[in-house]
This record gives sequence, structure tokens and C-alpha cells, in this order.
Amino acid sequence: MNGMPDVLPDGVQPPPAIFNFAQHLLAAHAGRAAKPAFADDLGRVTYGQLDERVRRVAAGLRALGIRREERVLLLMQDTIDWPVSFLGAIYAGVVPVAVNTLLTADDYAYMLEHSRAQAVLVSGALLPALKTALVKSDHEVQKVIVSRPVAPVDFGEVEFEAFLAQHAPLQRPAATRADDPCFWLYSSGSTGRPKGAVHSHANPYWTAELYGKGVLQLRESDVCFSAAKLFFAYGLGNALTFPMSVGATVLLMPERPTPDATFRRLTGGVAGLKPTVFYGAPTGFAGMLASPSLPPRAQVALRLVSSAGEALPGELGERFRAHFGVDIVDGIGSTEMLHIYISNRPGQVRYGTTGWAVPGYTIALRGDDGGPVPDGEPGDLYVHGPSAAMMYWGNREKTRETFQGGWTKSGDKYIRNADGSYTYGGRSDDMLKVSGIYVSPFEVEATLVQHPAVLEAAVIGVPDLEGLTRTKAFVVLKPGAQATDTELKAFVKDKLAPYKYPRLIEFVGELPKTATGKIQRFKLRDLEKSRA
Repeated sequence: MNGMPDVLPDGVQPPPAIFNFAQHLLAAHAGRAAKPAFADDLGRVTYGQLDERVRRVAAGLRALGIRREERVLLLMQDTIDWPVSFLGAIYAGVVPVAVNTLLTADDYAYMLEHSRAQAVLVSGALLPALKTALVKSDHEVQKVIVSRPVAPVDFGEVEFEAFLAQHAPLQRPAATRADDPCFWLYSSGSTGRPKGAVHSHANPYWTAELYGKGVLQLRESDVCFSAAKLFFAYGLGNALTFPMSVGATVLLMPERPTPDATFRRLTGGVAGLKPTVFYGAPTGFAGMLASPSLPPRAQVALRLVSSAGEALPGELGERFRAHFGVDIVDGIGSTEMLHIYISNRPGQVRYGTTGWAVPGYTIALRGDDGGPVPDGEPGDLYVHGPSAAMMYWGNREKTRETFQGGWTKSGDKYIRNADGSYTYGGRSDDMLKVSGIYVSPFEVEATLVQHPAVLEAAVIGVPDLEGLTRTKAFVVLKPGAQATDTELKAFVKDKLAPYKYPRLIEFVGELPKTATGKIQRFKLRDLEKSRA
């Protein structure tokens, strides 16, 4: 599942066989010791300071007796201590398991047991949830290391700065191989327990080379800011592996990415840094544009804006460009592939599509029979590329279902256009067949949000009295706006084929979403079933 791309883009070289990804990033910046690497609400760390702190964490984990390939849980908010901890574990050959900070104690208890984590690095604000999880879990950890904000530590816990001070920097990294396990990320599955995707040391190298440098063309002079958190695959590339691969500076935000919190950072209100690169998601962009606090173009310094997590409605991208004067570069990636493999490009944005295959990745669309589908028809998306996860830990069935002979099954429906770009058709299990014809929920949703009164929409299929599928839209209106179901139905009919308009419309205050902001249509389907 790992290995080189089928065709290496010009100038890209594979990593050597003996390859430690943390050491690779640190060694690349020996000449940038005084340059800021990361900044958060409380301060900055230079590349030189980062190097020392990473190696102190590595030495500390070694001193605890944690061996190569054993796991440590990383339950931390986005502060400087996150990249220090993540890279420190990797430098020591220990495998960090980065987990979502918005989950429950039950979730953390499961992850502790599933990963058999030997230690936990945790933010002080999340320590109560961790303590509850430790009580619930049958698994014992050797040490809990508590980061900012500082919380009272009990027996068995140590404060992060004290932990660093106790250990001299580790002089040599673990002699890991490019295909050795490097870190885990848990997938944000819509049903069942999350799956632990195991990524190799080579995988983040490939995503940085092929997408961060190759497509986004990040620069050393950039200041990068990601609304998506570091524990997500998207955020990890945005705010750690991509910027560090070119020596850029990263602004981290521990709080939730509300419009006001985002604006405060985009306008230079934190750490005196104005981001030149902003990574977000469509739900966040919609909230920003609807906010009364939206700053004027002159107050920001953006040259590049990236989007992923869910497909970007074209109308939303055009409104963002009209206000800020910069396109949103939309793409699709996944936890399993680590980052984006189909994308628009700076200077080549076709709104309404996800763009073109990222060089180094091969895309295939397959029909229900497993064969290829012609252009213009929806098919199941498969991707072949060097950054695929090695496996789902302890889940052979799902591993074999997703990773198929070098191909990764994405679970998405896509259409290939005549110009080679790809248009999103929805999740494979969300596609609707109405009167024998496939209807993409996303296409209907993207049309609804073009209406000036609509903020968000989610479309599902519901059975009628005869058991036939009808489309139903759940619609969130903008604050103070009004619209009727008749008006919205007519609006969609005017823009799409008549059979695609939603037969039913329900106005709601909010839509159910994952922690990443993805709409959870399965919850809307469950709601409908409970009403039947």
C-alpha cells in the first residue's frame, strides 16, 4: 500500500530506506534556527527551539521505558506543545496516536484499550475527561504528561515543562525505516467504533512533496493557519507537515474555529502574525460569509485558501472570491490517504468540481459491476497513491474492504468530466436512486445554498407510502431570512433537471455534524425512521 507513485513528478525523489520523518523535518531547517516555526495564543517557538524540545520529549519517552513502535496517546489542543509532542514521539521511534479533542470519556477509554497506549500527553483542559477514561478503561498507562493550560497534577502525572527539563535532548533519532509505523489517526466514521489508520514514516513525506509543495506551492515566507485541527489528517498536513517541509511559520489556535475566532487570527490579532495561507472547510466558509463581523479584504493578507472535508459548493467559492479577492482551492482527501489526492490548483480553479488528480495519484471510477464507468456517469471512487495507510489496526475485515491491492476505496461517488476534472456525487451510501435515476444529494444541496435565504442544506431519501424513494431537504435559513418550501422547490427546479428537486422540505435550526463539520445524513435518516 505504500511505495513510490506510479510516475514521480519532476524534481520529487523518494525517501531513503532508513528514514525518520521527524528527523527529516528537523534536519531540513538547521539554517533557520532563529525563524519562528509555530506561534499560539501564549507565544512562539523558533525552529532551533523546536529542535531541542522535540529531542527532549524523545529522550523523556525513552526514559519511561517506552519502546519502538509502542504507542502514546496524544490528546492535546492546538498549541505549540502539540507538534513538539508529536514529533518527539516519532523521533524516538514511538508511535503517537493523535485523537480528537471533542470526544467523550467512553471514546477515549476505547482508544486507550485499542491502541494499548503506554503514556498519554494531554492538555490540562482535557485532563478531567482523560481521568474519567482511565477509570473506565481496563488498560493502565505508565505516565500522564500534562500540557498547558497547567492543571493540578496528582500522583502519576507530570507537568509538560518539568518533563522536558528532566531530560537532555536525545542525540540520535530512532533508525526507523520509511515503511515502519509512524503514527495513527482515528477515522471519524459515521457509524460504529472509529478505525485506527496506521501511517508510515514515508506517508507524510509523500503528501508534503506531492500536495503541499507540488500543488499548493507553499513558500518559506508563508504564515499558515488552519481551522481544521492537528488531530485531523487534513489539519496535520496543513499546520505541521506542509509548512515545516518548506520552513514556513504556523499560527495555531486551541479554541473552536468560530467566525470571530478565525477573523481575529486572519487580521493579525494573535501573535502579530497575518496568515497568508488559510485552510478551512465549506461549513466554516459559509459561517464566515454570513457573519456580521466579516472583515474587509484590506484587513487580511491571504494569497491562498484551501478547502476539504466536504465538497465546496461553487456559489460559496465565488462569493468568497468576490469578498476576499482569492479563490478557494477545493480538494478531497481522507484519513486513509492522509491528505488530498484530487484538487483544484492555484490559478486553475473550476468551481463546482473537486479538480484534477494530484500528480503521483491515480484515480479510477468503477460501476456496480466493478468495471470502469464512462465520463459523465457516477462511479465509486478508488485512488492509488503512495500515502495510503498501512492498515486499520486490529481490523482485518475493514482493512481488506478498504485497501484493495494497492487501491483504496474512498466510499465516495464521483463523475469524471470531459476536461479530466472530477465532480462530487456524494457518499456512496448517500446516493439516491429516484425513478431509477441516480440523484446526488450534494448537487441538490449545492443548488439550495445558492438561494439568498439559505445557509445550509442536507438532502436524504425517504420512502413514500409505496416504498419509493423521495428526496427530502433539511434547510437552515440565514439569521433573519425567510423562505417557503414552495419557493425553494421552484428555485431548484429552475436550475436542475425537474426530477432532482426535493419533494419535501423541513426547516431546522441546525444540522447534525461530525467534529470535522461534515453533515451526518445518517442521523437525519434515523430521525425519519423514528417518525415513521
